[in-house]
Amino acid sequence: MNASLFLNVSEQQQLPILLFFPAIGIPHTFESMHFLSYPSGFYLIFTEASLSSLLSSFACSIPLCVKIIAIAANGELGVFEGRTVALIHPIVMGGLYFFTLWAGYLGWQWRRVRTIQEDINELKKQLKASSSSSTTDESSSDSPIEAQIEKLTEERKELLKGSFRDRHYNAGSILLGFGVIEAIGGGLDTWFRTGQLFPGPHLFGGAAITALWAAAAALAPAMQKGNETARNAHIALNVLNVLLFTSQIPTGFEILSSVFEYTTWP
Repeated sequence: MNASLFLNVSEQQQLPILLFFPAIGIPHTFESMHFLSYPSGFYLIFTEASLSSLLSSFACSIPLCVKIIAIAANGELGVFEGRTVALIHPIVMGGLYFFTLWAGYLGWQWRRVRTIQEDINELKKQLKASSSSSTTDESSSDSPIEAQIEKLTEERKELLKGSFRDRHYNAGSILLGFGVIEAIGGGLDTWFRTGQLFPGPHLFGGAAITALWAAAAALAPAMQKGNETARNAHIALNVLNVLLFTSQIPTGFEILSSVFEYTTWP
């Protein structure tokens, strides 16, 4: 004989339950389900077989309901499912790719300002040492070291006019802000159009690039204090970022072709 499960359901709860099941597509005809009425309320008696059928039907309906809500790819979201919004991500990320190269150039120029000063300081030490040990009457103005110092000093003055430090910092801030926003936006756009994300090189590469942006930016305080290890790590992280970003181009074009194939204007 099958075991039975007793659930106490009040009169106020009974009607919504019976109406709710059909609304989400759960079969609600169970030959072995019985009702017993008592002053305290109603008792629904399920045999083991009917309870198993009910639970399995309900479990099967949950993914269906979630998918219907998540996909939203049948026109419910209007322009957000169309080609116009889908093209925002590749256009913005394409611009950010070249902006990344520009930010790298600015950073390298600022690094050049610092390293030139270090070279000048080293040459001055050499000049001082050679002057103190020299027994000739040769003028120091004719020294090749002095000429090199003068050349590097002029080059540094020209670099300082470019304000590369501030421009690099501003470019990095813009890149971090727009990059993170659009990385998330690209995933949301895919979900709006298809109801799912597609694990693969493009998705994982984009996630890695976003993490590298954050890690490189986190080194800024240490870099401002003159920590050379932080500066070298910042460069290494951004070089890796550029390589990953470049690897996104082929897979990005594949996705872009799918966008044109399966979407319409607008």
